[in-house]
Amino acid sequence: MIITLCGSTRYKEQFDLVNKELTLAGHIVLSCGCWGHVDPDPRIEERKEILDHVHKVKIDMSDAIYVINPEGYIGKSTRSEIDYAIKQGKKVFYLGDTV
Repeated sequence: MIITLCGSTRYKEQFDLVNKELTLAGHIVLSCGCWGHVDPDPRIEERKEILDHVHKVKIDMSDAIYVINPEGYIGKSTRSEIDYAIKQGKKVFYLGDTV
């Protein structure tokens, strides 16, 4: 299965762990290319609209999304990605789900 990881970029460590586990389980994993909450590069904020679009294209390419939501946290951008994935008929998994 092709799976796009979604969630706040403040959780980079969790993204890396989930990416590893899903890859070891035989899935193709698409993740974030920029980490706005932990990378001070000003281009990330300047290009947020483009980055959001690119992430939705990754969702289009996927069979499912996997939401990384420690302690249940889902922010505005992640909620938008979940809603988009559902509208596209994608499966939605959450942190802790077995895929």
